[in-house]
Amino acid sequence: MIAGLRHRHALGILCGVLLLSAAPTARAASAARAQADPSHYPAGATRAAFHPRVSEFARASASKSKKKKSKKAKLRGNPARALAAFEAMQAHYYLLGSGLYAGEPFSYLWPFSQALAVTVSLANIPHLGVSMARELKAREVGLRSYLDANNSGAEEGVFTSTLAAFDGTVAPPAGPGGTKYYDDNDWVGIELVRLYKLTHEPSVRESAEAIMAFETAAWQTNPELGCPGGIPFDNAATNTDRNTVTTAPAAELALQLYGLTHNAEYLRFAEMAYQWVRTCLLAPGELYADHVNPKGVVEGSLWSYNQGTMIGAGAMLYQATGNAGFLYQARQTARAAVAYFTPERLAGENPFFPAVFFRNLMYLDSITHDPPGKAPAQNYVNYAWQYRRLTDDVFVAGTPPSAQLLYQAAVAQIYALLSSPASTYF
Repeated sequence: MIAGLRHRHALGILCGVLLLSAAPTARAASAARAQADPSHYPAGATRAAFHPRVSEFARASASKSKKKKSKKAKLRGNPARALAAFEAMQAHYYLLGSGLYAGEPFSYLWPFSQALAVTVSLANIPHLGVSMARELKAREVGLRSYLDANNSGAEEGVFTSTLAAFDGTVAPPAGPGGTKYYDDNDWVGIELVRLYKLTHEPSVRESAEAIMAFETAAWQTNPELGCPGGIPFDNAATNTDRNTVTTAPAAELALQLYGLTHNAEYLRFAEMAYQWVRTCLLAPGELYADHVNPKGVVEGSLWSYNQGTMIGAGAMLYQATGNAGFLYQARQTARAAVAYFTPERLAGENPFFPAVFFRNLMYLDSITHDPPGKAPAQNYVNYAWQYRRLTDDVFVAGTPPSAQLLYQAAVAQIYALLSSPASTYF
């Protein structure tokens, strides 16, 4: 099975020109289906690498195989599993020498952002016993492949913003570039601030601030919009919805940068973005809906990551301002979300969604120490380890089960967060 997967990776590189020419069409088709997908995430961004056979699950073959010793042998528990999941991610999805991960032929920015997140989180695990310096540098190199300074290759009017940011696909000359997704750039910006705290490279901080400029410039001020304000899903001129998943993480990024720079404009934006989501997308029961359209009609789907980013933004606003009202709101949503997002509901989501949810929930718990604390995250990955892991530590999800870079990064990320101090999450 793995030999076949690696063959597909090699074939992707050899056929790069053909695949890259097809990628924009696939992305456009996915975007056209966005209204049928309440989460707005394009299906192509999470394309399955392979569907495993029952015999390839670790649980099915546990009595037959013995794990070979590796550099993680001295680790135990969550740190060992985090490193095992990361090593499997690198072995099966990373394209050596490119800084990139396999896709068409390269992954979209969304999965790449989570590979970056895992790498940063591993670097924050105390006493890991493995230096992540080279891996961090490799993620920086790969990220630069998505950078597009101005959408110069696009027809006038195709995009609403020409500010420097990261395209959803690898940018020219290696890839087609194109649409910039505001949530993808949020995830990248959040990780760049964490990376800066590890490396103190000025260019990393500057890149995070450039993303913040891209986000703030997207704020929708048209008074004719239903519920004016918010950040759209992407910078395509045809996009008209504004989302929790674009606006709340932008508030988190602004608060991270406020902590670094003490620039009051970042705090002002974070408060504005947070309050807009509460005003326009707060549903009954203290949970947040997905997005609002130009007429002010709310698409009410409930996703765990939307709750998570607003929980985290509220917690961070409390820390930045001392206003206990923000903390109260975060705790109310956390309580409601833990009750609503049962293990069964979480199992029905893309694992990336719970990874964001747990990260923010645990960050709040580090302040309040409310039950159930880390238990939901631990239970989730314990189940994944026992029932959703293949013999080579590749994780699968969905029905039928499939393996994808985004899934692997999500599980590895949760294990890494469980192994590191919450103070390093943002």
